[in-house]
Amino acid sequence: MLLVVDNGSIYTKTLLDFLSETKVPHHNILFDQIKLSKLQNFSSIILSGRKVNNKLMNATNSKIIKHAVLEKKPLLGICYGAEILALTIGGTIKRLCTQNKGIEKIKVIKKNPLCDHNIEVFQSHSYAISKVTGSLISLAKSNSSEFEIIQYKDFNIFGTQFHPEMSDDGKSIIEAFVSLSS
Repeated sequence: MLLVVDNGSIYTKTLLDFLSETKVPHHNILFDQIKLSKLQNFSSIILSGRKVNNKLMNATNSKIIKHAVLEKKPLLGICYGAEILALTIGGTIKRLCTQNKGIEKIKVIKKNPLCDHNIEVFQSHSYAISKVTGSLISLAKSNSSEFEIIQYKDFNIFGTQFHPEMSDDGKSIIEAFVSLSS
C-alpha cells in the first residue's frame, strides 16, 4: 500500500482525489502523526508539498527518506518533498526572489521510468533545489531549474520540483511512479 505523507500543501487534496479516482490503494497520514516504526507496512511513499516551514516536518520527512533509501523503497517527493530529499542526501536549496507559479515546460534530459518526453507541469514554490550531490541525478530541467525531476542513484526514489498532481502530464508521472511499486 502507498503512504501519502501530508505536509500541509493546499494541493494534497487534489493528489488524494486523483489516487482515489484511479483506484490506487493508499493511506494518508499527517506528517506529525506518522509512527516511523510503521513505515515497513507501506510498499511506497509520496511526500507532499507544504505551506510553511516546520522543524518537526523536516526531521520526520528526512527520517522517512532515510528509511526509503535503506529499504530501497519507492518514494516520490513533490515540491517540498523533492527539496527535503535533496537536503537529506546532501544537496542544497535556495529561496527564490519571487514565487514560481504557473504552467512550465519541462525538458527530459535523461532516460527514466517516470516520463520519456517533454511535459508541461504546474509550479508553485518559493524555494528550489540549487545543487545536488553525485548520488542525486537530474532527469529533467526547465528554464527556471536544472533539477525539475531528480532521482537517487538508480533506486525508484524521485523528486519533482513541480506539483504533478496539478496537470495531466504530471498525473502521468504519478501513475508511472505507482506502477513502479506494484
